[in-house]
Amino acid sequence: MKFGVFDHLDHEGIPLDQLYANRLRLVEAYDRAGLYAYHLAEHHSTPLGCAASPSVFLAAVAQRTKTLRFGPLVYALPFYNPMRLIEEICMLDQMSGGRFQLGIGRGVSHYESEFYGIEFDQSQWMYHEAFQMILKGLASDELTFEGKFYRCHNVPMMLRPRQRPHPPLWYGIAVPESADWPAANDVNIVTLVPRAAVRAIVDRFCATRAKLGKCTDPMPLMGVTRHLVVAGTDAEAERIARRAYPRWRESFTWLWKKHGIDVDEKFPMIAGLYPPSWDDLQS
Repeated sequence: MKFGVFDHLDHEGIPLDQLYANRLRLVEAYDRAGLYAYHLAEHHSTPLGCAASPSVFLAAVAQRTKTLRFGPLVYALPFYNPMRLIEEICMLDQMSGGRFQLGIGRGVSHYESEFYGIEFDQSQWMYHEAFQMILKGLASDELTFEGKFYRCHNVPMMLRPRQRPHPPLWYGIAVPESADWPAANDVNIVTLVPRAAVRAIVDRFCATRAKLGKCTDPMPLMGVTRHLVVAGTDAEAERIARRAYPRWRESFTWLWKKHGIDVDEKFPMIAGLYPPSWDDLQS
């Protein structure tokens, strides 16, 4: 079993320079403690995520850590020019000595997509196309790609990743049916669903690999994210959690509320995952 951190880098109500400095010191502590990896979420125009450009923050992480693996969870691919992202991935992997972890996804908020002029209905196809182009570019000396959204011809790939053919891949999953693609392509997965649903996802992931004759050694990593508070005593940890969790949830729901949407009423699945109070979350 490996332990890592998934970080939204949500706003704490303090000056941004102080927020970034504090979080980098915390990441240094993760490195000293021997944690496996640090994963950083990408969000835009919401207090849920102040690392709108994960690569910028992770470049600092690369220089401040020695053994900690790190990466976005996830890069929201429709928000990027794939050519530019290929180069950023290569730089971060080289700067860290091959510790970069590549999380990829579509982005979950149609509001955030609209802020960038991205049609959310198109973003799923943009994501798939960008992902194909990025993997091809990371493994090629020269890149030619012809798609609906992205295309290039005979572009020299001067930057290469340290880890070949590409850094380890990560993919977020919420339903068992989504486990088939990462299982078939040796992609690490992570989920935040309740325990019973985690079991269904893991079973589907393993069954798909067995059906395809995929060896179990090495097995891709299967991660589960949970809110965790560490303190000197249980009572102190609970006191901190009861204060901090509602503030995080306020950031999580802020963008929906700004558009007049009651998250608990409209999205019962989200309300189930992240109820209003810490005590509700523990029940």
